[in-house]
Amino acid sequence: MKRRIVLMVVFSLFCMITKFENNCFAVDAKVETKAKYTIGFSQATITEPWRLLFNKELRIEADKYPEIELLVRDGLDDAQKQIADVEEFISRKVDVILISPKVAQDLTPVVNKAMDHNIPVIVLDRDLSNKKYTQFIGGDNKLIGRTAGEYAVKRLGGKGKAKGNIVEIWGGMAATPAQDRHSGFAESIRQEKGIKNLIPPKDGDWKQDLAYDIMADALEKFDKIDLVYAHNDPMAYGAFLAAKDMGREKEIMFLGIDAIPAEGIKWVNQGNLTATFLYMTPGAEGIRQAMKLLKGEKIAPNVVLPTMVIDSTNAAEILKKNGLL
Repeated sequence: MKRRIVLMVVFSLFCMITKFENNCFAVDAKVETKAKYTIGFSQATITEPWRLLFNKELRIEADKYPEIELLVRDGLDDAQKQIADVEEFISRKVDVILISPKVAQDLTPVVNKAMDHNIPVIVLDRDLSNKKYTQFIGGDNKLIGRTAGEYAVKRLGGKGKAKGNIVEIWGGMAATPAQDRHSGFAESIRQEKGIKNLIPPKDGDWKQDLAYDIMADALEKFDKIDLVYAHNDPMAYGAFLAAKDMGREKEIMFLGIDAIPAEGIKWVNQGNLTATFLYMTPGAEGIRQAMKLLKGEKIAPNVVLPTMVIDSTNAAEILKKNGLL
C-alpha cells in the first residue's frame, strides 16, 4: 500500500515538472469500469433492411448502459448457426440472452437449454414452439395481417361488396410472423366472396428478388391482378418492379409490412406501394427490458409493440418528421 502511494506521488511530481499534468490525468480519466453484465444477442440474419435497423436500434440503446457488455451474433439465415451462437452464450454464462429466431421449431430446444441453465431469455420478433422463455417482445402479426386485410377489402369495394383478384407473397413459411400475417389477412377477406386468391402459398423468404420472380410468374399466368399482399415491404416492392417491367404496375395495388421510413414509407410516398403497415423493431425495447430484469425488477411475459397504417394520407408527414423529405 505504501509503495502504491509513493508511486502515485512520484507520478504526480513528474507530471508537474514536465508540464504534462493535463495529459497525464487525461490518460488516467480514460480508465473504464469493467462491464457488470453481459448480454448476448442472436440475430436471425442481417440480409434484410428491417434487420439492419433492428440491430442499429438495439446497439444505440445498449450504448446508454456502460455497465453492460453486448455480444452480437449473426445467424447468417441458418438455424444451425443460431443454435451454435446460443450454445456459445450458454458456455460463456452470459447474464441474459436476446434472440430473434429464424424458425421456431429448430431454435426452441436450445432456448429451453439456456433456461435450464438459469439464463433468462428474451425472445424478439418471432415466437418459439413453446413458452419456456422469460419474455416475448414483438408486434401482433395477426393484428397487422387483419388490418392489412381490412384495408384490402376497403380498397376493393368495401365490406360485403369487395371484388378482386389478389396475389399473396409469403415471408419464410416456417416463421411464425409469416403464418400470423397470413392468418390475420385471411380472417379479414374470408367473408368476401368476390375476392379470389390467385396462387397457392409461395415463399418469398422476405427477399425482394424472390418476390419479383413469384410476381413475374403470376403476371404471365393471369391477365387481371388487382392487389398484391406481401408479408414485408421489400417483397411488395419486388412485386411492383415485376409489374412495372411488364407495364402493368398502374392497374395493381401493392401492400407491404414494416414501414421503415427510408424504405417502405418512401415507396408509399413515391406511389410505388399503396400502403405499408408498421412493424416496429424490438431491439431497443429488448435492451430496456433486459436491464429491468438485471436490476431485479419484474417484467411482463409479453410486450406488444404498436402498429399503424401508412398510405398516401400520412406518408409525407412521417418522412418529414424523420428528416427524409
